[in-house]
Amino acid sequence: MSGDSVTWIELQKESDPMDFSKKVSHLSSSFLSGKTLDLNFRLKQLKALLRLYEENNGKILEALHKDMRKSELEAYLYEVTLMKNDCRDAIQLLKSWAKPKFLKRNWLVLADEAWIEKVPFGVVLVIGTWNYPFQLTLVPMCGAIAAGNCVIIKPSEISSYSAAVMAELIPKYLDRDCYQVVLGGPEETEKLLEEKFDYIFYTGSMKIGKKIHAAANKYLTPVTLELGGKSPVFVDDTVNYAMTARRIMWGKCMNMGQTCVAPDYILCSKKVEIELIKEMKITLQEWYGSDSKKATDLSRIGHKRHFERLKMFLSNSGSIALGGGIDESELWIEPTILVNVKPMDPIMQEEIFGPILPIVTINSPDEAIKFINARPHPLCLYIFSEVKCLQEQMKNMTQSGTAVINDTIVQFAIDELPFGGIGESGMGYYHGKFSFDTFTHQKGVVERNFSFLADKVGVFRYPPYTERKINFISFLMGHWKKFKIVYFDYIPYFLCFLLGIVLVILVQYFL
Repeated sequence: MSGDSVTWIELQKESDPMDFSKKVSHLSSSFLSGKTLDLNFRLKQLKALLRLYEENNGKILEALHKDMRKSELEAYLYEVTLMKNDCRDAIQLLKSWAKPKFLKRNWLVLADEAWIEKVPFGVVLVIGTWNYPFQLTLVPMCGAIAAGNCVIIKPSEISSYSAAVMAELIPKYLDRDCYQVVLGGPEETEKLLEEKFDYIFYTGSMKIGKKIHAAANKYLTPVTLELGGKSPVFVDDTVNYAMTARRIMWGKCMNMGQTCVAPDYILCSKKVEIELIKEMKITLQEWYGSDSKKATDLSRIGHKRHFERLKMFLSNSGSIALGGGIDESELWIEPTILVNVKPMDPIMQEEIFGPILPIVTINSPDEAIKFINARPHPLCLYIFSEVKCLQEQMKNMTQSGTAVINDTIVQFAIDELPFGGIGESGMGYYHGKFSFDTFTHQKGVVERNFSFLADKVGVFRYPPYTERKINFISFLMGHWKKFKIVYFDYIPYFLCFLLGIVLVILVQYFL
């Protein structure tokens, strides 16, 4: 388990807090040199990052197994594969993402060129977390590299083997002048946050997210906070119970429920509860057998403090309908269903982040909506129903970072969708092009030449401000858009029309 044999002396060899200022200053100098602005340089680094994944697949999987006993399939699918696909997309699409967007000319800026440039922020800090230590650290880093930033990553100290692997491999594959790794615990993170960064990206708990936001405020540094929260699952009586049970339990058992988008609790009627538990029992038996602790497809709880917290939930919330087994020596908790859960029970006061699934009974969709809206906005909302109008009602009358109908967690794997929270579940979003956009400043640029025409068009803005000038400017500002006579898309058609008239006149004249 994490922390067993990797000592802090080993991890902190290259992470003296006194060096933090030097690291940030060095990366800042590299950024100001313009090195990362070159798209070819960025592509070279992205290709190196992809090679890191491809050439060290075994080392990454081994670290994940040592940290959390992750199965090879789960580690490969939900960490390595996602990272590779994200990096490949960035390599393939970077030039189109980074291309300036030129605006159409209009009557008010006839002689101008106006465009939006995609420019990097500067030196970015990415703070990872322990439940998916590689993916949740390196996917944001990939977006920051693509956008042209210099990057410092701070992996979680809890997944110590994974952190050590990143600290070993990043300097071997990426440019050390632009990309560095810092190791350490809470004290080192606090020291690091005293430095001035141009952007901070954090994945983790709401409690730590608030501290990072407060530290960023010192320099008005923009942040993305990928937090979490209690993602509810609403189930009505129109569903296929067997399929619904499988999809919910898949989302809950993945990484032993230690996933920010895992189903946190179920809202359903008593009738639906009975049917779901029956199917969930069949599902767990099919997947893990009669002794799920022996199943190699189930990982373990990330650390002792988290295990104790989950154990407390089992003894202080509702009653156990399914599962409930624990083994402290292995940080093992059996996938568990709780019933008779009350809104004020401890398990309903914070994100569970484990293999425990409470069911809260409600009598109607309206009651479910009221229950959800009375709590902090969740990262995800899961709706299981065959009724279209009910799906729309649940989706539109609640607020959540993402919403999925009749499944769980699948939204995380679709790069074309933005992933992020709302309110207490986070701010900002990423994945695919959204990662590039997150680490990019959209700089508006206008270029005006010194032509006589350009100056004459703008002469009305210069003093003295006569009534004639004011009336003319008011007319321009208020009427061109009103009548939609704004852009010059129609000019080629107008010129063709004029040319047609000229041709007709010439034909008539010469014939």
